[in-house]
Amino acid sequence: MNIDHLLSAYNYHLPPELIAQRPPDKRDESRLMVVDKMNDTLAHHRFSDLAGFIGAKDMIVVNNTRVFPARLLGRKQTGGKAEVFLLEYPAIEDKAKGTARATALIKSSKRPKPGTKITINQNLHCHIIVDLGDGKVELRLHYDSTIGIAETLKTCGQVPLPPYITRAEGCTAEDVNRYQTVYASLPGAVAAPTAGLHFTEQLLKSIRSKGALVGQVTLHVGYGTFAPVREEDITCHLIHEEYFSITEETVKAVLETKKRGGKIWAVGTTTVRALEYAAQVTDSLQPMSGWCNLYIYPGFRFRVIDNLITNFHLPDSSLMFLVSALCDRQTLLNCYQTAIREGYRFFSYGDAMAIIGGQKE
Repeated sequence: MNIDHLLSAYNYHLPPELIAQRPPDKRDESRLMVVDKMNDTLAHHRFSDLAGFIGAKDMIVVNNTRVFPARLLGRKQTGGKAEVFLLEYPAIEDKAKGTARATALIKSSKRPKPGTKITINQNLHCHIIVDLGDGKVELRLHYDSTIGIAETLKTCGQVPLPPYITRAEGCTAEDVNRYQTVYASLPGAVAAPTAGLHFTEQLLKSIRSKGALVGQVTLHVGYGTFAPVREEDITCHLIHEEYFSITEETVKAVLETKKRGGKIWAVGTTTVRALEYAAQVTDSLQPMSGWCNLYIYPGFRFRVIDNLITNFHLPDSSLMFLVSALCDRQTLLNCYQTAIREGYRFFSYGDAMAIIGGQKE
């Protein structure tokens, strides 16, 4: 079997102290490892240096999804504690009555049955409608219709930080701002598209001032992004689905960039999946929306993106497979070992890498 398709080939040892527990003081002060596959070079920079690598004819594409307060702490009718983790942004059922539906994970000492009421606070309670198995349930939420679902969640929910952020104080006021990109606009994600966390308005302005374009897609990052891969043959893994949308404006800008000889820089693996899925489904990039279940691993041929900006990912994860498909697995592992040796910070609040000219014909 191809070693690139073996789960064990993506394992590496990460010292726990390199898992970033907090963001850097300033977004673009994080470190940036630049891997130039065309010239076979590796260099260390600050993220604020990124504009220097983007050409005047190039385009960067970001994911404008916004993390919503998906973690709700409440109590059952018995008085027992229950944590509700919304897996999707609630779909409004009756705006006037203040009801919505959503799929969720429930954590409590005893598994609640359909019909169970969970009270979050005076503005929000929910009833379990259906047990979907695997810890998932379908909920009906009853929220304060006078302020709306968004404001209700804001007043009683928490931003869901990844499980590897284990600090004692949990989610803080700082996280509400920093675990969100500066261009986040459409709520629907339960995890941030973390490569975008490094960008500042000033950096984006610098990129635009060179003549480069900045475009947006939407892909609402789901809980499945943390799902472990359990198959040793990674081609047997079932990838999760996530909602995405690509506008006509973005498609036109991508096509124009390619026509003028520029490169497409994808900011994050979620942007890659959205763009490449749309190109695969229609055989050419077109505006579309729906559910993306594109699984990218070595052997995949990229049709849209040329370069990638991404964070350092968990061992044995589907995100490592995707990046390896662009720059090759051994190159990626060598970069990770260099990052560990140089003291880079890993995962959501960690440092970043830019892969230039990843896939060669």
